[in-house]
Amino acid sequence: MTDHPSTPDLKTAFDPSTLKYDASGLIPAIAQDAASGEILMMAWMNRQSLEETLASGRVTYWSRSRQQFWRKGDTSGHVQHLRELRVDCDRDCLLMQVEQIGPACHTNRRSCFYTLIEDGQEKVTAQPMIEP
Repeated sequence: MTDHPSTPDLKTAFDPSTLKYDASGLIPAIAQDAASGEILMMAWMNRQSLEETLASGRVTYWSRSRQQFWRKGDTSGHVQHLRELRVDCDRDCLLMQVEQIGPACHTNRRSCFYTLIEDGQEKVTAQPMIEP
């Protein structure tokens, strides 16, 4: 018996402790634009940041470099509103459908995935939406 639903349309209460966090207590979280499907960014969450995201509807990550919570948009104004949360089949990665206000990337681009690798070369595919 699994600790999560495996039958379509079967609902059970979500328990963040059933997720598979890494040794640091983190889980990768992918932000995807809810309207367009564009992948915006990947960052890390811990149990507390996930619980805050679910409670507030504002996406909150865990900053590994600053070792603190990072509620997207608090300093930049580039807020992410959670529209849908999904867990992958191994329960070790999250996919969030978000409403993104402004750029998602700290480089002021819409997406962090603006570098294309093609024929062994790197190509920048998007310019900043806002000049830094």
